[in-house]
Order: sequence, then C-alpha cells, then structure tokens
Amino acid sequence: MKLLFVASECAPFVKTGGLADVIGAVPKSLASMNVSVRVLIPAYPALATVVASGQTVMSFDDLFGGPARIVAAQAEGLDMLLLDAPHLYDRAGNIYLGPDGQDWHDNDLRFAALSYAGAQIGLDGLRGWKPDVINAHDWQAGLVPAYIRQDDRPSPPVVMTIHNIAFQGIFESTRLSALRLNSNLFTKDGVEYFGKISFLKAGLALSHKITTVSPSYAAELLTPEFGMGLDGLLRERHLDLHGILNGIDLDVWNPQTDTSLVATYSVSSLAGKKKNRAELEARFGLSKGDGPLFCVVSRLTSQKGLDMLLDCLPDLVDQGGKLALLGSGDLHLEQAFVDASNRYAGSVGTIIGYDEALSHLIQGGSDAILIPSRFEPCGLTQLYGLRYGTLPIVARTGGLADTVIDANDAALHSECATGIQFAPINAIMFSHAISRTCELYAKPKIWTKMMRRAMRHPVGWDQSAVAYLDVYNSAQER
Repeated sequence: MKLLFVASECAPFVKTGGLADVIGAVPKSLASMNVSVRVLIPAYPALATVVASGQTVMSFDDLFGGPARIVAAQAEGLDMLLLDAPHLYDRAGNIYLGPDGQDWHDNDLRFAALSYAGAQIGLDGLRGWKPDVINAHDWQAGLVPAYIRQDDRPSPPVVMTIHNIAFQGIFESTRLSALRLNSNLFTKDGVEYFGKISFLKAGLALSHKITTVSPSYAAELLTPEFGMGLDGLLRERHLDLHGILNGIDLDVWNPQTDTSLVATYSVSSLAGKKKNRAELEARFGLSKGDGPLFCVVSRLTSQKGLDMLLDCLPDLVDQGGKLALLGSGDLHLEQAFVDASNRYAGSVGTIIGYDEALSHLIQGGSDAILIPSRFEPCGLTQLYGLRYGTLPIVARTGGLADTVIDANDAALHSECATGIQFAPINAIMFSHAISRTCELYAKPKIWTKMMRRAMRHPVGWDQSAVAYLDVYNSAQER
C-alpha cells in the first residue's frame, strides 16, 4: 500500500506537541507491514538543510500568493515531501503564531496550501508514485478531501485523523474564494460551520473514514461536553469513527539507551534512576528528601488542568513531595508556577520553556508524572512515564483512562496497577490522588513492583499500526 500523510509538523524536524511525535513514528511501524508512507509537511526554516538535500517533484506557479514546489527527501528514516513556499512558511519562531503571540494573519492560506498540495499529489501522483490512501491530520490538513471533491478525476480515499478537536481552523465565510473553495461546498454537509468555514469540519464531513487517538476519546467526542460543536456530525458518522490508541517511538524513548540521562537503567536494574533523580534535583534547585519527586512536562493551559495543581501544592509539599515542572503556555500560569517555586524553595522547581533533552531527564529522574487534564485525546507523556517507570497520576478521561491502570485495591491485589487515576476531575480529587501516591511510595516493595509493571506495559505502535492498516483497507473498499 502507498500512503500519504498530510500534517503540519513532524518530529524530529519540527514539533509543538504530540501530533509531531505521531507523524514521525507511525510511518516506521507501518513500513514493517509493507506500507510505503510519504509525509507531506511545510518546509519551515528548520528544514532548510533537508530541503537542500532533496529533489523537486512538483511545482506550482501560484500557490495562494506565490510560487511553490514540493521537494522529496529522505531524512531520519522517513520519506519526506516538503512544501517549499517561502511566502507562506519562511518565518522565524512558532509555526502557528506570530511574534505577538497571535495566530499568523494568513493561517487560512498557509494551511489551505498544505491541503491543496496534498490533494494534488492524490490526484496527479509524483513521478510514478500515487497514494492509495491519504491520511490527513488535524485541521491544518482538513481541506484535503474538499479539494479532491472539487475534481472529477479518480482519487484515493481520505482518512481524517482528529488529534485534538478543540482546534478546528475556523475562518470567515468571506474567505471562500480566496481559499479556492467552490460555493457548492459551503453547506452543512461540507465546509460550513455556523456561518463560517471550518477546516476540521470539512475533513470530518467529506472524508471516507475518521480516526482519533484513543477509544475513550472517540466515545467522548459523541457527546456535547467533549464534541466542541461537532458531536452531531460525529454521531451521524459514528460507524466511520475509529479510536486508535497512540503509541511512542520505542527507540527514541528507551531508558536503557537514552543519552539525555546521566545514567541508563532497565526493568531488571533500576539503580540508574536514583542518579537521574539527583541530577534532576540539582537542575531544578530541589533539596534532597525521602518523599516522591513529582514532575510535569506540559503546555500550561486550562485544558491540562494545571491550575488545579496550584491548589494542590500545599498538600504535596506538606507530605514531603517535590515538584519539577517544565512547560510554557498561559502567562498567568507561567507566573504562578514561578511564584510557587519561590514560595516553596527547595520543594518546587520551575523552568519555563521547552527542552527535549531535559524532558527525557525529567522522565528518567522523577518518581511520578502529574497529568490532571480536563480532557485528553490520548496524551503521550503518560506513555513516556510508563516506559521510564515514572508512574502516571492521571485524570480519568480520554486516552489517559485507556493507558493507565489505577492502583485500587483490586488492581493491587491482582498486581496489574501501573499508576493512579482520579475522577471527578477537580482539585479535591486530584489532591486525594497525590496523597494516594505518597502512601504507595512509602511502601517500597509495592512501588517497585508498579514501576517494573509500568515499564513492561506495551506503549509502542505495533498493535495500533495494525488497526490503522485495517482502517486504510476499509476506506479503499468503500
């Protein structure tokens, strides 16, 4: 099978969140099942070296305001197709946001161009290679099936993947012509969404199949609480909706070989974890202690529930816990955690920003990772935590509920617990989960068994890649 991924980011080249990790990892797993995957992403400045090593395979005289080309290149074990359009993508800083922290004013054109290019590859092929299936990811690729629908030529089926339905790519209806969309698509069965244009809605309405990143999130999306205004459409298409759990790249996230750790370790030999903890305490200005070292590696937003953690900090510290937090996001949350690190000096350490190598050290040196998300399509940090024996403390929602087995009495007796879940999702229950963690940590035999069990838990892509292949085959049959 020949498969085209269309996405706005891909690790390790450019990453703002979990989407990039998925796009970078899934093709490698599918390759073992005789699936040839090519990944189309914009040629941001960070990809200049890769672009220079490639070959032009398609050109556009005018792609939404300027000339553009698609460059084929191989890098990091991936077959990349890079949309080189300097007028759209040659910009420093965040790939979605301008220097003022707001969306780029022309994001509709920037990602319409990505979708348009993906559709043209599907329709025309590239020098003898034409995809059997296109997998469009999130709103930035949502117009792929719309552009294909406007063309009468034979075309491959499109699978639309929702990584986070909260981001929908909504723009004014007056942009219809600028986006090269036919007016007959501006209907409730097409791109129209409450009088505006929604890229994600277009993808969900016009694709052949829909996937999302965990079974529980797929069920949640059918409800008004989680569906973000698209629950009605998804209920209509529920037979085409499939929840496939995310995985992680086991080569990149491996405590036995991770060069970002000061000491590697394994299920059978955990001693290195203590050395990583000592380094982590030093990096975050934390005093040594006997209590659990909690960590957070996250965007600092309301969705992630980290405002609740601020309410829980007094109890966490009173019970002998420590906290190392790495993240960035809402300015008021950034400042609140900086203030907390001053108020609880030696017990709370905060680093604002993102550092990939440091995130690995945090997983390798912490005892537990806190993920109190109000909603979470899948989440990857809890999977990293499992892999590194850093027990996840998670809200019972979406993929968090699907990947972590709560240490309740039954799970402890049957020896299957890998972390702690809490619900309802509020600060009281979150604080209770932290207390439960401290109690378990004080029982070294139980805690060590949970660590080893977590590290053995399957978190790779093998099973999920098979499920994706089933969806692609089903889309072709349809």
